[in-house]
Amino acid sequence: MNIEAVVSPRGMLLPRAGTAIARNVKGDEDMPKILVVEDEDALSVMLRYNLEAEGYAVETVANGDEADLRLRETTPDLVLLDWMLPGLSGIEICRRLRGRAETERLPIIMMTARGEETERIRGLATGADDYVVKPFSVPELMARVRAILRRAKPETVTTQLRAGDIELDRETHRVRRGGRELHLGPTEYRLLEFLMKTPGRVYSREQLLDGVWGRDVYVDERTVDVHVGRLRKAINRAKDKDPIRTVRGAGYAFDEKFQLKQAG
Repeated sequence: MNIEAVVSPRGMLLPRAGTAIARNVKGDEDMPKILVVEDEDALSVMLRYNLEAEGYAVETVANGDEADLRLRETTPDLVLLDWMLPGLSGIEICRRLRGRAETERLPIIMMTARGEETERIRGLATGADDYVVKPFSVPELMARVRAILRRAKPETVTTQLRAGDIELDRETHRVRRGGRELHLGPTEYRLLEFLMKTPGRVYSREQLLDGVWGRDVYVDERTVDVHVGRLRKAINRAKDKDPIRTVRGAGYAFDEKFQLKQAG
């Protein structure tokens, strides 16, 4: 299923109106569960869209009191928690979570527009595991989520992507095809990883620049074509099927016919 999306000024992928959000190939019961507590609707939608693209099961809550009630009913694998909320503040929710035995070790990432050192110290002192200042880079936030889940619950983090005869190990950064090791440059590796996470989904060059290079790197969109060419040269031999699909006028996708499988 192809997803139409636009890139927000904050560098996040945002679905166009009327498009469905793709589900990960795993069942929801096998996906790490993340609760997003954020009262800004646009940001909440963008976070959910990007996290689900990473393979997480996501629930969103916009009110501090509702979040506190939800967290008493069920415990996710990680909480993305805004500082300023209607009702209970993010700091108070964090304090309550750390005060209960069942959630004292629950991974928490605080999100806030407050960038002062004293505020960061306060957030971390209250019990947050990490702290990001808005606006933030999506690739960096996804990396922080993976890192925290890897430490807290390593069984929930997908460390390998497999499709057909291609295997990508996200821990060792090694890629193999048909048992032979492929030697990719760092950009080609990130490009392959990004595409393999959501097979069949078409990304524009702008979206690939944002997701692979990051929103703070300013390079020409033609750079994407150059690195896709290098990636194809590195992973394909004469008789190999090319897993990278070019969609004229749209961008690139990892061919869903490779039947992506993920292993934890």
